[in-house]
Amino acid sequence: MKYELPTLLYSYESLEPYIDAKTMELHHSKHHAGYIAKLNTALDKYIDLQNKPLEDLLINIEEVPEEIRGVVKNNGNQTYNHNMFWPTLTPTKQDPTGKILELINRDLGGYENFKQDFTTKAQNVFGSGWVWLFLNKENKLEIKAYSNEGNPLKEGTPLLPLDVWEHAYYLKYQNRRPEYIENWFNIINWEIVNDFIK
Repeated sequence: MKYELPTLLYSYESLEPYIDAKTMELHHSKHHAGYIAKLNTALDKYIDLQNKPLEDLLINIEEVPEEIRGVVKNNGNQTYNHNMFWPTLTPTKQDPTGKILELINRDLGGYENFKQDFTTKAQNVFGSGWVWLFLNKENKLEIKAYSNEGNPLKEGTPLLPLDVWEHAYYLKYQNRRPEYIENWFNIINWEIVNDFIK
């Protein structure tokens, strides 16, 4: 079984004006699809690994044969990150409610503190990377920045990612990453984030 590019639940243009249609099309159909293609090619001779859930494959990356481990780590994590990124976007503005709001208030000092901390971490990623909101192993919310393809899969339950690779925003925002980050808060799908909480 090969890993497949997920179908988006909205059209490429539906996130405008916050993310433009051309960026969405290139990001989904070229960048994300490219990571999946490279992952599938690396696993081509390893049918047993192809049948694993992607999360299991990545959490146990040391069990992947050394000759393909680097390619699987890089492209597998980028595949996973994007698989999480798309559903957490929505054309309809939402405010956090329910369990996620309770946790933000409990662990992060309220929504405005969460937003400021997340924004600072996203702005300070040097080069390419991701910023994640996740539940750590103590069942507390944490915000953490990761370089390149990083994510908190081994540290807890990933909930909400922001892609700060330049391909995620450069066509529209050029070097104005802070503006991209600020606008992203308008398109977070908090309902899905609540669904990710176990």
